[in-house]
Amino acid sequence: MKKKLSISDIARSLNISVTTVSFILNGRAEEKRISEELVQRVQKYIAEVGYKPNSLARSLRTGKSNTIGLMVEDISNPFFANIARMIEDNAYKNGYKILYCSTDNDTEKTKDLIQMFQERHVDGYIIAPPDGVEEEINTLISSGSPVVLFDRNLPGVHTDYVGIDNYGSTYHAINYLIRKGYKNIAFITLYSLQSQMQERMQGYESALAEHQMNQHIKEIPYSNDPDDIIKHVSAFLSRKKEVDAVLFGTNYLAVSGLRAIYNLGLKIPSDLAVIAFDDHDVFELSNPSITAIKQPIQEISGEVINLLLKGLKSPSKLKKPESLILKTTLELRKSSK
Repeated sequence: MKKKLSISDIARSLNISVTTVSFILNGRAEEKRISEELVQRVQKYIAEVGYKPNSLARSLRTGKSNTIGLMVEDISNPFFANIARMIEDNAYKNGYKILYCSTDNDTEKTKDLIQMFQERHVDGYIIAPPDGVEEEINTLISSGSPVVLFDRNLPGVHTDYVGIDNYGSTYHAINYLIRKGYKNIAFITLYSLQSQMQERMQGYESALAEHQMNQHIKEIPYSNDPDDIIKHVSAFLSRKKEVDAVLFGTNYLAVSGLRAIYNLGLKIPSDLAVIAFDDHDVFELSNPSITAIKQPIQEISGEVINLLLKGLKSPSKLKKPESLILKTTLELRKSSK
């Protein structure tokens, strides 16, 4: 096997010091008053031999890896996938690369992933966190690492945050259904203490309380198995035959929920009106098309990466955290008319 070229090999071949080569490779030639002629000679040589610097070793020398750790619930979910792609594009334009991972809403897995990112010396963190990782994130912040949370916030963690108006989004969606004449509106959501899910629940409860209408709530444990979700939704709707409209708390609950509805032989919207929280390509293509609460994905991703880049350029433990709450839109389609 061919031996990988080192900085020492380059220095020996060009008859210059290892320190000089290191300064040139790390962009410090001008600072150290190294001649342009020598810089070009080194750059030409490394291009000829195809030298690739060890990024981990370089991060240990410079304190920067030019990488960002991005942690989301499920990278295959269209909401997180679209945000991740936009964050990646913006980060790359600013000289950073993204390392992705999915937490699966698993606290212990998330702790392990945070440790993995620390070992890889990522420069900053973008996290949609599960509950129970407050201590680990506060440790990152205390160490001076920029951290931006998005989609859901954590009590006791004081850092930059980008979210949406979850309460107002469900409140207005339920009021829309009430104005359309629906009397028994269900909310099928996750069994979760996460801030965004609690806020969506509160919006649903407030809208019904104002009209003195009965609540019909089904909380489903987090699961990656669509069949498991289908069973829960089918059992709930079979038991609650009076329900004439349903708001699903996430897009993947809605996708599995639609299968349950069709399996039960129910017609949308004549038997059951449907709204999903978060849009999905399936909803526009479905027959009938599905009304959805649409999150501003481009705006979320833009604000998230801008806050992180700001933290990377001007790190300060004394900086007051920014909290940005963005508006959603109700994308009206045939399932709620």
